[in-house]
Amino acid sequence: MALALVSGVTAPAQATEPSATSAPASQAAVQARQNILGAWQIASLEQPGPDGQMQTTPCCGLLTLTEDGHMAVQVMLPESMINAYSHGGYEASYGTFKMSPDGKSMVFHVDGALVRDLVGRDLPRAIRLEGNRLIITSTNPAEHWRVVWQRP
Repeated sequence: MALALVSGVTAPAQATEPSATSAPASQAAVQARQNILGAWQIASLEQPGPDGQMQTTPCCGLLTLTEDGHMAVQVMLPESMINAYSHGGYEASYGTFKMSPDGKSMVFHVDGALVRDLVGRDLPRAIRLEGNRLIITSTNPAEHWRVVWQRP
């Protein structure tokens, strides 16, 4: 699971070209970008359990999105959740992000990560704001996870 933003990749993310992000941003996209900037604490991480049903994984973490387009994420998982994207139950990555023209998704470009296989990848993510919560999911239909971040 690569919280490489944001989290929870159940299969290795494929690099994608952020072509949609090069189009002019709409006013909605500009506003959406402004609304997600700042620091966020993880509220919940949901992913399929052994039975295929969505389960909440206990964890803690911090997501930071800056005005100049940088992003960093750190998450501490229980030891039982150690996987290929973590070291000792810890996941961390940083890089840049670009919003889509409609403001409903973004691409996280990984510049550095605890797991070096993520470095250089573009990870597309769907985003949705609900009050003081930022909900992030993969745009890959084969990946079934959801991370909810909230303002500290």
